[in-house]
Amino acid sequence: MRSVLATLLVHADQVVPVSSLIRELWDEEPPVSCLTTLQTYILNLRKLLASATGMSARQVASEILVTRSGGYLFRTTQGDLDVHRFHQLVSDGRRALSSGDDSTALSTLSSALQLWRGPALVDVVAGRILEGRRQQFEESRLVVLEYLVDTQLRLGMYREVLTELAALTADNPYHEGLHAQYMRALYLNGRRAQALELFQRLRVNLVNHLGLEPGPMAQELHRSILNAESIDAQGNLRRPTGDIVRMSSSGAVRVY
Repeated sequence: MRSVLATLLVHADQVVPVSSLIRELWDEEPPVSCLTTLQTYILNLRKLLASATGMSARQVASEILVTRSGGYLFRTTQGDLDVHRFHQLVSDGRRALSSGDDSTALSTLSSALQLWRGPALVDVVAGRILEGRRQQFEESRLVVLEYLVDTQLRLGMYREVLTELAALTADNPYHEGLHAQYMRALYLNGRRAQALELFQRLRVNLVNHLGLEPGPMAQELHRSILNAESIDAQGNLRRPTGDIVRMSSSGAVRVY
């Protein structure tokens, strides 16, 4: 029943076909009684929602967990779900970043991440649909964390990001963007040797497990740290020639 509710919620305000719910619960081997069992789950969910909201089961069926042709729809209003609030805060934070307002971006993106209380869908047995959404949510969280760390570094919060980045790189051993941010933070904190060790750890993980070398962004940053070149809070490398090397999150490296 929990999986049915989760599937409906990650598709809130959309009709979820009965076939999709059956596939989520039983994959390609549904029992003969699958349709009856699914209908029982929906009935029990409506009873739970009625108890939680003080509405009658009939009201819940017409206003919240609604039967539609070929499937079911979970109706929400704005602000009902944390994920909707998360995406709104992220949009606000990105607009602040685009306008150069780092202080507002820091506050807004931090508020978005505070809505997380652990891994997405951690207490739900996930089939194909929920596993895909779980990965989508986790990737979205990582992207926002990268935005936030970039903002903190621009604001000079070098020490504040170290603990978070240590945990993130340990949990994501192949994520070059997070490792590059951690290398920058370590170097800006005067911990050059640790920044170089971190690159080697990333390289070993990529080569041994994926057969890949680190990309241009991480390699350029490594070379600059190795040569003790100056790196500013935006991640730009200042060479003795006066050239400025800008590194984008996509891995592109440009010399100005």
